[in-house]
Amino acid sequence: MSNKDIVIERLSKHYEGAKPGLHYGTPFQLLIATIMSAQTTDKQVNAVTQTLFAKYPDAKSLAVLDVSELEQIIKSTGFYHTKAANVLKTCQMLLQNYDGQVPKTMEELTKLAGVGRKTANVVLSNAFGIPAIAVDTHVFRVSNRLGLAKAKDVARTEEQLMRNIPQSMWSDAHHWLIWHGRKICSARSPQCGICFLADVCKWGIAHK
Repeated sequence: MSNKDIVIERLSKHYEGAKPGLHYGTPFQLLIATIMSAQTTDKQVNAVTQTLFAKYPDAKSLAVLDVSELEQIIKSTGFYHTKAANVLKTCQMLLQNYDGQVPKTMEELTKLAGVGRKTANVVLSNAFGIPAIAVDTHVFRVSNRLGLAKAKDVARTEEQLMRNIPQSMWSDAHHWLIWHGRKICSARSPQCGICFLADVCKWGIAHK
């Protein structure tokens, strides 16, 4: 068994059943929450969306908000001017082009305001059950440290992960890597001493 296979097997067992950190009830709510999750924590987004979605649960209800009103609601997530503008524009695009529903293809999703491949993959995977690997900062860092990828950008990292991980595991592997990055393999102070992957981690072995 290769190191990559060992890493995947151990991650799958250790983080079995791992779920998204963002709270949502519909594909639309997941899309909006993910747009707002840039440069902040899931915990902070969840605190905001709990109130937001209670009053404005769908594209039709949210689209009527004035941008300044939305900015005040989501201000604590940071970068709220850009996020508010993107959220409202996305709502308008959904209403105009998709009858208020979230599309199910990468091409259509990435045409929406504030939606790149990462956000689109999160929605495809978690809302629609379509195999995908969303590469955020945790996935990028952890997968390259573990040797599941060897790339300098997120696009190539995604491509390599799709080759190195069985398609049936793509969506789950996304969560495994995120939670490993949050709990053990942090950016500045990775806890290699307690890591169950230390003996097969290329980065950990090199930095002993």
